[in-house]
Amino acid sequence: MTTARHIVTLLKSHIAGDEDRFLATAMQFAAHEARQGHGKPAQELKELVDAAKTKEPAIRQEARPVPLVQPKGQLASLLNARYPDLRLGDMILPETIRVRLERVLKEQRQQQNLREHGLHPRRKLLLVGPPGSGKTMTAAVVAGELHLPLLTIVLDGLITKFMGETAAKLRLVFDAMQATRGVYFFDEFDAIGARRGERQDVGEIRRVLNSFLQFLEQDESHGLIIAATNHPELLDKALFRRFDDVIEYAVPDAALADALLRARLDRFDTRGLAWSEAAQHAVGLSQAEIVRAADDAAKSILLRNGKRITSETLLEALTERQRASLTE
Repeated sequence: MTTARHIVTLLKSHIAGDEDRFLATAMQFAAHEARQGHGKPAQELKELVDAAKTKEPAIRQEARPVPLVQPKGQLASLLNARYPDLRLGDMILPETIRVRLERVLKEQRQQQNLREHGLHPRRKLLLVGPPGSGKTMTAAVVAGELHLPLLTIVLDGLITKFMGETAAKLRLVFDAMQATRGVYFFDEFDAIGARRGERQDVGEIRRVLNSFLQFLEQDESHGLIIAATNHPELLDKALFRRFDDVIEYAVPDAALADALLRARLDRFDTRGLAWSEAAQHAVGLSQAEIVRAADDAAKSILLRNGKRITSETLLEALTERQRASLTE
């Protein structure tokens, strides 16, 4: 980007009130000056940007509307943007996980207060657990609670067979974090974070992992990075310490299954339903499978013009889901 283009972008960002883009462009300008051999002004620009990030009033950050995000150019194939309206109250979670997520949200909402005292809010999270346990929904809830866009990284567009290309695309994603505050979600994270010692590991995968570790450690944006994996055992150990929090999900126990079923069937007539027996039948299923079983029972009744969800119908739906999970 030329100097003139930097100035044009700075002015457009200022007019639009897009502070994140304004500061990101200023950093690009500083890098441009450094490449031109103008070390002193480059350093001064960087220090001013760092000071602006630190001093930006919390009220301004909270009140400022997040601009609608629609990735363009090469980013369009790397990021999928949406604006979830989910809230933490929409999830049925173990209390231990709920408390940890509430802590993340509270720190994000009070980040200016923390930064003024030399502290940093949790913003890099690793979610581990079996499929359907609520990891993807958690990312959507965090985005919804903080009124931020959820930007899911499209792994098919990110990971390529060409040497150096994946790392270059990763850099684009991390550059986007500097420009736009949001929740950046790396699903199926084991595709990136495979252990460097794996036999099938080739030099390119090692370079990609090293690049990701470097980008993650150096990232100082104000957005959140959430990675999720079904296979934590495949991840390189160096990854775990780069995250502020590692949250472990599991299949629901009987108590959580009971709460899930009751919440999902709340709109229907469930008088006389054997909740305890149904919850026991649900043990071993993921949250997503339990929700689908409840939906199956409700649809079965509605399509028969019935009025009430019976124990027999719900138990049949849960048993069918159990059989399906065994064949997967």
